[in-house]
Amino acid sequence: MSLNLETERLTMRPFEVQDAPGMFELYQDADVQRFTGDIAFKSIEDAEAFIKGYDQYERYQMGRLSVFLKSTGEYIGWCGLKYLVDSGEVDLGYRLIKRYRGYGYTTEAAKASLDYGFKVLGLEKIIGKAMVDNAPSINVFKKLGLTYSQNDDCGCHPGVVYVITKEDWINNNLSLRGA
Repeated sequence: MSLNLETERLTMRPFEVQDAPGMFELYQDADVQRFTGDIAFKSIEDAEAFIKGYDQYERYQMGRLSVFLKSTGEYIGWCGLKYLVDSGEVDLGYRLIKRYRGYGYTTEAAKASLDYGFKVLGLEKIIGKAMVDNAPSINVFKKLGLTYSQNDDCGCHPGVVYVITKEDWINNNLSLRGA
């Protein structure tokens, strides 16, 4: 099972130490911190340590993946699935460096991640969590066909949970192809 994904404009693969400078830049963004509750890395070495300790791939055959532009090879952020140990659910998440937002890359990468989850892993349901005021992330959920499920804390902040089932994903994608 390969965790390398490809779309029309993007390549996605497991984190590697050489991604640390891009990840460091990503987490310096005040919007990333504000909308996710994530804390900025203090150094590139901290980002490297995070990458080295990331164990989702080995434990669950899934994980957040570094995302690169095919045209230039530039690191633009990450996207992917994460197994949530506390709830037993699988979460779709993404973060892009600010200058790459607004081009549809998040939706494109998230679609590839959902395809992987449903078609390769055989998952029955995938959730997406966002802070209530994170309209850009919620809009991506809606574009992908996720539907509002409930309010739930996102970190220490008021949040929402969106859900999509395998059946809805397949039906939605079949109807999109036929349109």
